[in-house]
Amino acid sequence: MTRTGGLTGEASDRLRKIMGDTRTQEDDRAESLRATQRFYDRLSRAYDLLADAGEHTVRDRALALLAAAPGERVLELGFGTGHGLEALARAVGEDGAVVGIDLSSGMHEVACKRLERAGLATRVALRREAVPPIQYPDGSFDAMFMSFTLELFPAGTIPTLLAEIRRVLRAGGRLGIAAMNASGQQERPLERVFRFMHRHFPHIVDCQPIDVAGLLHAAGFTQIELHGLSIWSLPVAAAVACSPAAATSRSTQSVAQNTASGEVGSAG
Repeated sequence: MTRTGGLTGEASDRLRKIMGDTRTQEDDRAESLRATQRFYDRLSRAYDLLADAGEHTVRDRALALLAAAPGERVLELGFGTGHGLEALARAVGEDGAVVGIDLSSGMHEVACKRLERAGLATRVALRREAVPPIQYPDGSFDAMFMSFTLELFPAGTIPTLLAEIRRVLRAGGRLGIAAMNASGQQERPLERVFRFMHRHFPHIVDCQPIDVAGLLHAAGFTQIELHGLSIWSLPVAAAVACSPAAATSRSTQSVAQNTASGEVGSAG
């Protein structure tokens, strides 16, 4: 795949033509999405065994911060094997609704079976598609949730995705996130390994720590509350934030960071 550094999309496409490469950035994006889909399709049936032992504690903390309520309409991006969908469907009750979007058909199948076993399939609508954009009108949801999904997107795409999330949230809506979190100036050894692997072998390590609070603030979210945790010494975070015009139900307008440093690694 030809890489063109930091050129704009139009300049990049012109350079490709000069070099005899007829593919566009859209072609590259489509190829990348297909590779990602194949990877998670293969991983779907083993994902919980490989990753959920560590992730579930952080996901549950983020769900608690989001505090989905009866009757709310909630969207989860990157629903994976469906743990978050199940919790959200229980929280919103019979009068609420949950929508899930994921790229992987394998994850879609596993999540469907989980919801059917739980008797919650009628409360959840699943869609298999890529984002951004998010194919819903402005203000469609009361809350949104992502668990170890935001850091999978290229750095240049994250602001676009967060802008889309703000668009489809109602005024005062909430966004809950569980994610790998950049630890700041004092990077931990495993964090440096992840960054190196993601930079040089993105087909093997498709995620990297991100500045969760900084990205939310830059996207215009307010009342950000972030709880720092770790999985096998890798910094992670559970966070919640409000879209603009939120009611003053949360305690502060600034970033509130709770650096609870409990290790999550071997949680069952």
